Amino acid sequence: MSSMQEDIQCAGSDTRPPMLDRTDFESWQQRIRLYCLGKDNGENIMKSIKEGPFQMGTVSDVITGGTEGAVQQGPVRARVLNDLSAEEKERYKADIRATNILLQGIPKDIYSLINHYTDAKDIWENVKMILEGSELTKDDRESQLYDEFEHFRQIKGETIQGYYVRFTKLINDMRNIKMTMSRMQLNSKFVNNMLPEWSRFITEVKLNRGLKESNCDQLYAYLKQHEVHANENRIMMERFGQPNNDPLALVSDASVQQYPTQSSKSPLDSR
Repeated sequence: MSSMQEDIQCAGSDTRPPMLDRTDFESWQQRIRLYCLGKDNGENIMKSIKEGPFQMGTVSDVITGGTEGAVQQGPVRARVLNDLSAEEKERYKADIRATNILLQGIPKDIYSLINHYTDAKDIWENVKMILEGSELTKDDRESQLYDEFEHFRQIKGETIQGYYVRFTKLINDMRNIKMTMSRMQLNSKFVNNMLPEWSRFITEVKLNRGLKESNCDQLYAYLKQHEVHANENRIMMERFGQPNNDPLALVSDASVQQYPTQSSKSPLDSR
């Protein structure tokens, strides 16, 4: 590594650690671990958090002297940085890095409760006790995620990829706190809350494949292939309006006109 790169790194050019959300401690723990392991000396940083700071210990210097060059042990003293091996120095440096990472990822209100701790292990355990120890916090988070799931739907103008990414993140957050739902529930939520221009393709999925055998990744892969046609449907709906407030009627009519020779067989049948 060049001197300039070292200077930049020392100045703190690393990406800021993930900030703790007090309603989602479980997810933060996982992200902090990944963040630490992705850094130089990452294994030692995690050791500092899990096992506590490196213990310098003591040493007794060797003293030689006398006419015969006698060797004897000097008085016991505390070890200093120059006494450490290269590996021990890396472990020692990791202690400071671990503390800084955790402190940067903790909001001010929680920091004020643990600011008297200087070791990464003590900071980690006390933050964990403050947040994970509260059943009310877990219940609040679960309630929040259920509410997000209940009201989840595709946003106007959102691409199928953006919709899929948001949905996947929500499901991962739910799984992080051990919330479980059946595949049928997840698939139904995914397809039934898309915008009207997708209706024809969602009907094909339900008729030709069903929602019990597929997963969200497969549904996304299939629907992604038809995004161009869905966008064409949307343009027609915007141009001609939605007669009788029934967008499905227009989508159905437009589909018959645009794809009169298309086979009813779904690509999912070959999966």
